[in-house]
Amino acid sequence: MTTTAVATNTRVELLAGRSWTSVCDWDQLVPGRGVAVLLPDGTQAAVFRDHTGRLYSVANRDPFTGAYVLSRGLVGSTADGRVYVASPLLKQRFDLATGECLDDETVRIPVHAARLGAA
Repeated sequence: MTTTAVATNTRVELLAGRSWTSVCDWDQLVPGRGVAVLLPDGTQAAVFRDHTGRLYSVANRDPFTGAYVLSRGLVGSTADGRVYVASPLLKQRFDLATGECLDDETVRIPVHAARLGAA
């Protein structure tokens, strides 16, 4: 999907438990930047859109520091095209599609299913 194909009143939804939860407007997502959202169970997620218009969501908690800051991280991509967010604190990179830490293969963060819904 590309950003030009998305209506301005479109909402971003995350799968929370067994139901989809509306978390923010598509227009609030600046390509390459994240937003933090609160899910119904009290956990935080970080939502991103990349420069091609793809939507991603991962846990907002940095597993190395325990701080809820991943939504403030920088989005980039590896030479082989893996899109990641780099933690703003210690700079570990997390694959936005899988949650895998690209700098420590023993660490992984939760990934949330995300989709576009109607406003």
